[in-house]
This record gives sequence, C-alpha cells and structure tokens, in this order.
Amino acid sequence: MITWKNMDTLASYQALKATKPVALAAAMSGENGAERVRSYTTPMGAGMDFNYGARPVDETILEALAKFAEEAQLTEKFAALYNGEVINTGEKRLVLHHLCRGQLGGDVIADGVNKREFYLGEQKKITEFVNKVHAGQITNAAGEKFTTVVQIGIGGSDLGPRAIYLALENWAKVEGCLKMKAEFISNVDPDDAAGVLSKIDVAHSLFVLVSKSGTTLETLTNESFVKDALIKAGLNPSNHMVAVTSETSPLAKSSDYLAAFFMDDYIGGRYSSSSGVGGCVLSLAFGPEVFAQFLDGAAEADELAKNADIRKNPALLDALIGVYERNVLGYPTTAVLPYSQALSRFPAHLQQLDMESNGKSVNRFGEPVNYATGPVIFGEPGTNGQHSFYQLLHQGTDIIPLQFVGFKNSQMGSDVVIQGSTSQQKLCANVAAQIMAFACGKEDTNLNKKFEGGRPSSIIIGEKLTPAALGALLAHFENKVMYQGFAWNLNSFDQEGVQLGKVLAKKVLAHDTDGALKVYSDLLNI
Repeated sequence: MITWKNMDTLASYQALKATKPVALAAAMSGENGAERVRSYTTPMGAGMDFNYGARPVDETILEALAKFAEEAQLTEKFAALYNGEVINTGEKRLVLHHLCRGQLGGDVIADGVNKREFYLGEQKKITEFVNKVHAGQITNAAGEKFTTVVQIGIGGSDLGPRAIYLALENWAKVEGCLKMKAEFISNVDPDDAAGVLSKIDVAHSLFVLVSKSGTTLETLTNESFVKDALIKAGLNPSNHMVAVTSETSPLAKSSDYLAAFFMDDYIGGRYSSSSGVGGCVLSLAFGPEVFAQFLDGAAEADELAKNADIRKNPALLDALIGVYERNVLGYPTTAVLPYSQALSRFPAHLQQLDMESNGKSVNRFGEPVNYATGPVIFGEPGTNGQHSFYQLLHQGTDIIPLQFVGFKNSQMGSDVVIQGSTSQQKLCANVAAQIMAFACGKEDTNLNKKFEGGRPSSIIIGEKLTPAALGALLAHFENKVMYQGFAWNLNSFDQEGVQLGKVLAKKVLAHDTDGALKVYSDLLNI
C-alpha cells in the first residue's frame, strides 16, 4: 500500500542527512577520478548516457539514496501514476501523458474511455490530416500548398513544441524532411504576433491554435490578431486554422477551423509535447514519421524510469542526487547547460517543467512543508554561457549544480579544421574542460585567480541530436521532475501560482481597481 509522507518524517532521510559529504575535488583527481567517471554512468535510452561522475556522491551516499527511494516508495508512486490513479490531488485528475508514447502499465479506463486508444486515435487523425496537407489535398483557397505552420499558444503550448522544433530544424534540413517552416506566437505583447506575421506569407500559412480550455486570454487574443491579418489579406480564416483543444471546449466543434484535434485534462500543459500539442505542429513541420521517432525515444526513457534499481534508472538517480544537493547540501539553484546550439530553448522549457511543477511550499494535502523544494532553473547553450554567467558559477559565493548535455557529432555535418581540430571537437573539448574545472578548481596564491572547485555536475552524452535522442532527453527530465515531486510529497501537476496574476489582470482590464493596483494601471495607461 502506498503512503504519502513528508520527506522529513522518513528515517532514511535522516540517515541521508547524516552521511559524510564527498570531497569532490579529491574524488575527481588522478586515476581514482578516471575510474569514478567510467563507472558512474548509466544508459538513458536512444543511445544516450547519463554520467554522474562529477556529482557529489559516493557509494555510501548512493546506498542511502537507494534506501530513501525505497522508503518513500518512489517507483511505486510512478507505477500508480502510469496505471491511472488520481495523482493530481489538487485538481482530482489522472496524469497520463506517458500514454501518448507507450504503454507502461495496464489499460487505463477513465470516463468510460480507454485513454491509450483515445490518444492514439488523435495521433492517427493528426497523421491523416498532415499527410493530406503535405500531399496538397488540403490547400489554401487558391489550391496552393501551405508552406508555413504557425503555432498559437502559451506556456506548455509553446515552450516545449518550440524547443523541440528548434532542436530538430537543422537536422531535418540535412535529412531532407523539413516539410514546412514553423513559427510560434505566444506572448500577448502585440509585437510578438506582428513580428511573426511580418515575416511569413499568410496566404500559404496554416495556423494551429492550442488551448485546452478554449479560454486562454493570451491565445484567444493572438488568434483574433491573426484572423484580422488574414481578413485584411482577403483570406477566409477558417481555411487557414486548426485547433488543438479539449472535446468540451468552445473550439471543439467550431466552423472556424479546418479540423480539431483533442486532448483532455489528464495531460498537463508542461507535459504535453508528446500529445497533439506538439504532435500537430511538429508533424506538419517534419512529417509524422519523425514525430513517431521522437515518441519512440521518449518511450525508451520511460521504460528505464520504471526500474527500482536506482543505478539502472537515470531519471530517478538524477532526481535523488538533486534532492540530496537541494536538501542536504543546501544548493538552491540548478543550471542546465546544453553544448548544442539546437537546444537553445530547451532550458526555457525545463524552467516551466521544473519550476511550475515543484515550485510549491505546501504538500499534496495542502499542508506547509518544513524543507526546501524545487530549485531555480536557468541555462544557456555552451559555449555562449562561458562568456556570460560562468564567472559566477566558477567563483561566486553560491555553489550551483550543473547539468550538461553534449553530443559527439554535430547535426549538420558541416565543419572545418582550424588549428588542428574541428569546431565540434572544440565544442566537446570545452564541455570536458568545464566539468573538470568546476570539480577540481585551481590553486593560486592570487585569490582572484584561485578556483575553489567542488562544484558538481552531471552530463548527458549522445552520438547526435536526433528525434529519438531528443525524445529520451525530454522524458528523462519529465520523469526526474516527477520523482522529485514524489520525494518532496508535492502535487507536481497543478499550478495555482499562475492564477492570481490572471485574476488581477482581468480586474485591471475591467477598470475594477483601487489603491496601488489602480496607480500601477494608470502609470501604464490602461
């Protein structure tokens, strides 16, 4: 039987706190360090490996983490989630995004519907629609093919799909499967929509409106912005728009759209990239076969996330080490540092995934917790970040754990040898050097040039950033975040923290304000 308890009530957590910290600089030095890096690695699916050699753990701490995972019933809670128990206690909902990309457990029946079959059915509808668009069977009014797809959505309807598109755009060009250029409109700032509209040919553009409720203020505002542009161009908006929404939303059966594809309340926005939220735009951009490869990679990582052995479960292991860093070592921030320009927006997606899921100060029963929970997440691609915030990472007063991502080969294959090495080799040399510099530091009598070291990191390594590798990468972090939520006894699947600002914004727009809120409204000329 599963029990949900605060972390600080568990004997295994108290034992974890009593373990002796690792002297990371010493542990990573010499042949002992080499053997540590070789042995502290585990596969994470789609040819990717999770290496935690430079994280602040040893055999004693790993054993303590395994006992904590066992007492906290972490893999049992994951199984309860994918088998269809009500895990989102705040909204009394199931959490089923895994069913979009595999069958981890038994059939999940909810509301009288087999949810696996429902999600696969919507994927099939999207595939059929996309194939007709690519074949020129669905066209604009002039009978011409659509060449651009524009996603209109915000939060999880934008961040994940946008990050994935950008990650695969150059790969698709090389592979000859970039079917349509994709653009994204998310911000209610009119400059966002106007900027996108100014650089596309609206007559050959298909717009994907994504809103589960059909009432999202920013999304509906941008939809009106786009419809106005289409009308001004002499076009019928209903010939250029599709909806991704729920079956009960006002968008579901509207004649304003060429087609509507459905999701439900059991797939949260920040976990929705493998549903129709990502599936429609990414299939239009790259083809359904590429999106299927992405889902297959995610499914591989999901299977590994079921393993009760923490050393064979990279998502759980990453989560547990993160809990140790946050709650025992007291590190409040984590940096995600992909050494791949294609992953330029991946840290932004992880910010929402992690901070919206576990940025909570009450447990899943609405009771205050007495320990730190989700860390602050930030990041930029290497090597750009090295010339930006790495100064603080190396010599600042806070120790910030680092999560590197690197690939042995570039996506496009175009490179040049300069000073005896290629650009890709230089990129990989930088990430290897940074890991060791952070871990071991450098002694110097000039304190301005001294590096303390002891700064922990892990690295996810792959051969090349492909759709399958990207799927595994996404699923790894999704499962890591969920495992940390279980460890902290949080509900990682609601987001009440985004609601208050929305309510007050509506009051401002209705001119129903007083006090300081009215003054701010007046200052902004609302």
